[in-house]
Amino acid sequence: MTHYRSTRLALTGLAAAAGLGLSACSSDDSATQPSVTPAPPIAPSTTAVSPADIAKQKATDAYLGMWSDMAEAATTSDWQTPKLAQNATGEALQTISRSLYADHYNGLVTKGQPVNHPKSASVEPLDNPTSVTLTDCGDSTNWLKYRADNGQPANDGPSGRRQIEALVKKAVDGSWKVTTFAVHEVGSCTG
Repeated sequence: MTHYRSTRLALTGLAAAAGLGLSACSSDDSATQPSVTPAPPIAPSTTAVSPADIAKQKATDAYLGMWSDMAEAATTSDWQTPKLAQNATGEALQTISRSLYADHYNGLVTKGQPVNHPKSASVEPLDNPTSVTLTDCGDSTNWLKYRADNGQPANDGPSGRRQIEALVKKAVDGSWKVTTFAVHEVGSCTG
């Protein structure tokens, strides 16, 4: 909604400037000058954003941040980077760290990026949310493992679209972090 308002204001301003420019370029001073009336200000929206909507957005940001942090760390299989704890905690953080450690131990790195499209499945409690469950159909087609020593592709199984569920919780400090997530087999997406 904000983008629409700012675009509308910008277009109104451009139209007004164009009208002023035309009247200033007239060579005949006796010609009738076009009247430029400024557009009335747009009233701010009175639609309030619900606590559930805010929680959904923060949970989604944490979830997408977790995958981005993981993809970045996976380029070197850095299981110890503190960045992993920015958006994940508990079991989710342990799962990521163990996976990256296993790749490091086996001489693997991961290149590319996963593609995620999370949707909120539930928000609890609605009036003051502290947890959000997300579902996703993540795509690992362009996020593949390679041998660190020679850059050759590693045969790490099929890639593609997978069903993912994640639980994102509000921490004591007010931040939102993924606490658990489950990734199913390739082809498990229903949508």
